[in-house]
Amino acid sequence: MIADNKTYTTLPVSDLERARKFYHGLLGIHEQIVPEGGVMYGSGGTQFFVFPSRYRASGHTQMSWQVGDVKQEVAELKRKGIKFEEFDLPGIKSVDGIAHSGPNVWTAWFRDPDGNLLGLTQIGQTSQG
Repeated sequence: MIADNKTYTTLPVSDLERARKFYHGLLGIHEQIVPEGGVMYGSGGTQFFVFPSRYRASGHTQMSWQVGDVKQEVAELKRKGIKFEEFDLPGIKSVDGIAHSGPNVWTAWFRDPDGNLLGLTQIGQTSQG
């Protein structure tokens, strides 16, 4: 049955080499398979596929990593030059790039070079206050 199979996400990019520099070079994510037409990355037991496309990223979160300490992850990525999105919308207000997005849920968003919106999500205890 389909429900018994693993899934992976796909991210469209306009420049595959630039994307590889971002995902592998900057974020340090391991390239698992490099077939013709894209790169399959492995991250925490899951996978995502980056492929060249003429289509652009959508406006919603394309992919999110579940992390143990969102503050620590945001600080580490900021040191690498990642800029985090700030939101001030009904129900979502970021402070220093981190939003309290639900009961015991904190999220931070950033974009890849093609504008794909990527998230870091912490579920559970935090020192966010």
